[in-house]
Amino acid sequence: MKNQEQAQSLYTPPEKIAKRLRSIARTVLFILALSALVFSLFSGIEEAGGGISGLINNGPNALPWLILFIFVFVAWKWELLGGFLIVAMGVFSIFFFDTFNRDSWPILFIVSLPLLLSGGFLIGAWGLTKKNGNS
Repeated sequence: MKNQEQAQSLYTPPEKIAKRLRSIARTVLFILALSALVFSLFSGIEEAGGGISGLINNGPNALPWLILFIFVFVAWKWELLGGFLIVAMGVFSIFFFDTFNRDSWPILFIVSLPLLLSGGFLIGAWGLTKKNGNS
């Protein structure tokens, strides 16, 4: 009887696991998207002319991170679709940065890894929720 009680105390319901995966993914993605968007907007202002015109001229550098920000909001509404979009963006970033053909590949892979993991977490949370009959 004691072993059964211990096993019950170690059991975590799938709904609770899905909620944790969802929370981790959303938090990581929101922080990553926002910080990368702000950094990419403001990092090249001086070279682009300074002031508001420099911000506007530097805008194209922020486009990929703006797309990620949009994908994060898509994932908030449609978890499965958003999860796949974010995983696809993570895979795309590996090729875009030419990650494994450089000496600094671990640093570049660190940029892609949160996208891959968070997208996977969202897909997993959707699967756990769907498997248990919840919408």
